[in-house]
Amino acid sequence: MHAADEATVQPLTALVRREWTKFRSRGRQIAMAAAMLTIILLGVVFATIPTSSCSEGPVEVACSTDPVGPHGHSVSDTFYLVHRPLGENGSITARLTSMTGIITYPPPDHDEIVPGLVPWAKAGLIVKDGTAPGSSYAALMATGGHGVRMQYEYVHDVAGSPNGVSADSPRWLRLTRSGETITGYESTDGARWTKVGAAYLPGLPATVRVGLFAASPGDLTLKRTPLGASLPESRFTQVTADFDNISLDGAPAADWSAAPVGQMGRTDWERYHRAPGLVRSSGTFSVTGTGDIGPVAEGGRTAHSTLIGLAIAMIIVIVTAVRFAAAGNRSRQADDAGVSGRILTAKAVVIGTAAFLTGLVGAGVVVPLGSAILRARDISVLAVPTLTDLRLVVGVAALLAVAGVFALALGTLVPRAWVAITVAISVTVLPYVVAALPLLPDDVSRWLLRPTPAAAFAVQQTVRPYPQVIAHYAPSGGYFPLPGWAGLAVFCGYATVVLGLAFYSVHRRSAASQPQAQWR
Repeated sequence: MHAADEATVQPLTALVRREWTKFRSRGRQIAMAAAMLTIILLGVVFATIPTSSCSEGPVEVACSTDPVGPHGHSVSDTFYLVHRPLGENGSITARLTSMTGIITYPPPDHDEIVPGLVPWAKAGLIVKDGTAPGSSYAALMATGGHGVRMQYEYVHDVAGSPNGVSADSPRWLRLTRSGETITGYESTDGARWTKVGAAYLPGLPATVRVGLFAASPGDLTLKRTPLGASLPESRFTQVTADFDNISLDGAPAADWSAAPVGQMGRTDWERYHRAPGLVRSSGTFSVTGTGDIGPVAEGGRTAHSTLIGLAIAMIIVIVTAVRFAAAGNRSRQADDAGVSGRILTAKAVVIGTAAFLTGLVGAGVVVPLGSAILRARDISVLAVPTLTDLRLVVGVAALLAVAGVFALALGTLVPRAWVAITVAISVTVLPYVVAALPLLPDDVSRWLLRPTPAAAFAVQQTVRPYPQVIAHYAPSGGYFPLPGWAGLAVFCGYATVVLGLAFYSVHRRSAASQPQAQWR
């Protein structure tokens, strides 16, 4: 029987074993080990690089780890709180009559202070499981530019009326507690109430803290580079809210307590405004605060930042896969090393499996190890649930597997290996590197990571953008325009098309070689 016919009748598992034996040459083993070690070693080196002080400009910021919220994510939980205890059933009602504030560092002059509120400055009522940062809460608030909102457990945001607060248009707010359910209401006159939303907080203790709060997150401006890229700059902000007609139901008799939750940085601007705190006068509570209550979108390192060697590892996988295909293309036998479609399938299984295992081990080691090194150095690492880290590791492994199959198919289609390698790197690694570095305008970077195979690098994203949090949601900040599964699907689509063309090319070559084989 001719060798081509023998390959045709062999089970696919036998062909896979044969190709796996061929793949396990010393050079290819070294290449895949190098890709794995690149992921691990560069991630560890990055985690050990000395960092500069956490303080910038006139604001003193402590290098500290962000608190972790009820769902396992890093959160911001810094605000000024005026509070009393509340039992399992009760309510708090207050009228918010004024919100004023300051914003520093307005562009283009970065040495001024101006009055004003940032859109997500917030003040209102809150029920919280103690004063420890990261504890469960539900809050009903007025904001600087987004009307009344009910927010809870840091990631949830429910819109109320869009109106702002002023002396001519005060806003009545009410929070009620019934066991583990907190319900928020708003009113314009204190008589007719509209429900804003309800929050279920499992595990809420019998006694919680209830009261008034004020917070104002740092504002964000973008500085343009000569090439049009955006570099974020943060601005200090502050809010002061005036409350009156404060009443509680179901709360034991107790004095009001007032203190910041979380650590508020001291700033030189306080001598021009007022320090965070409470001022009481004739039944009016004026609460001044800064900070934010919500998920952390940026400011700390992520598990994704430990994968700095992934792009280089992908280049190694691409070169290995193309050369694996080229080894078959050099053969003149129709049945030898890749001309048969079944053998091409076996090769795809082999390179996909080898690349998957390379990524799985590399990311599986560096993600927890790199994060542990950073935390040991007191560097903030944004916390995510364990399942998210697991998804990241598997996603990186899948990314390298698809890259290997894609490069193998290109290597089968293109006679010259260097051309196939150049094309594969140009459409996968290059768009990602250009978009991840702050070189191009954000819109261009986002576009590069949508239609190209580089979209699959989105599997690295572990934190998602939140509309209620101001941050630089761009590829250079670690935010991809597509979800991880969608980006990987884009790459799989390219790999499927190219692999289909490779099968067609293989079939034509095999058919063309048959008459010649019959004459031998």
